[in-house]
Amino acid sequence: MALAGLLRRRVRVSRPVDAETYPKRRLTLVIAAAVLLASLPMLTTYILLVLSSFSETLVTGAEFLEGKPIRFTLRYWEALLSGRLSAIVMTPVTINVWETILNTLIVALGVSLVVTLASTLAGYAFSRMRFRFRERLMELIILLHAFPGVTLLIGVYLLYIWTLASLLHGVGGAGRAFAVFAYTILARASLEIPMSVWMMKGFFDKIPWEVEWSALIDGASRIRTWLEVMLPQVKPGIAALAIFSFLAGWEDFIYVYVFLYLGTEGKYLTLATLIDQLVGNLETAELPLAAAAGVLYLLPTIAFFALTQRLLLEAYTGGVKA
Repeated sequence: MALAGLLRRRVRVSRPVDAETYPKRRLTLVIAAAVLLASLPMLTTYILLVLSSFSETLVTGAEFLEGKPIRFTLRYWEALLSGRLSAIVMTPVTINVWETILNTLIVALGVSLVVTLASTLAGYAFSRMRFRFRERLMELIILLHAFPGVTLLIGVYLLYIWTLASLLHGVGGAGRAFAVFAYTILARASLEIPMSVWMMKGFFDKIPWEVEWSALIDGASRIRTWLEVMLPQVKPGIAALAIFSFLAGWEDFIYVYVFLYLGTEGKYLTLATLIDQLVGNLETAELPLAAAAGVLYLLPTIAFFALTQRLLLEAYTGGVKA
């Protein structure tokens, strides 16, 4: 028995060790440490934001260095979720937070729907069809993505004045609200469509031509081929594109503020414009209340990124071919 145990120990010791294992482990540890170090400021900001939302005063981090206790409270969350903000900010502010969340959700879902539908159709056309000025049009589309959304705001606003504002002159109620929401969604979606078209083109380029030819030879129309043959094979790209555009609509501030908030004279708020209203005057603002609104605003974004990392990575690495 003792001899057998000794032989087993010798066999374990004499096993060959992969020479590449240790360098790979070291490289993985170095990369992980570098990512953690680079993410530390952002993680610290998020932690302080969450602590501030549950604290009576703004938590800056100095409390930990000075050894001061943090006095926790739920009053700001209760005021935010119940809409009783006037008792906190000392101004006549009464906001239905759930309606504000619904407005934000409508904009985000609308942007996601428009971007996904338009980009899937255009991406298929650029990938599979040959037409005049195709290359120049593709270059023009990606050139539009190079301009920041703020620089295009004046042009988009002029279109708003010349079209929607003139058509809605004298129109109020639900009709005006629907039109303003629709224009806000289309304006924000237009910023996401150029890059999204190139992403979807990359996914369609990966599908062999033989798959589509087989369907067309069997008598399927181009639309039926697109729906039943091509789309099922690019589901990961569609899902990633829908999620990415949803987050873009959820996080937007400037277009929502200009067209939705100002366009309805402050009647319709989103979470972004709500936070702006809460911190409009820093001298009188209750920053823990704004922190609570900020945490509520960030929760869907963090959840989406945490649960859909692979889909988003696949969308970025889908590849594009001219």
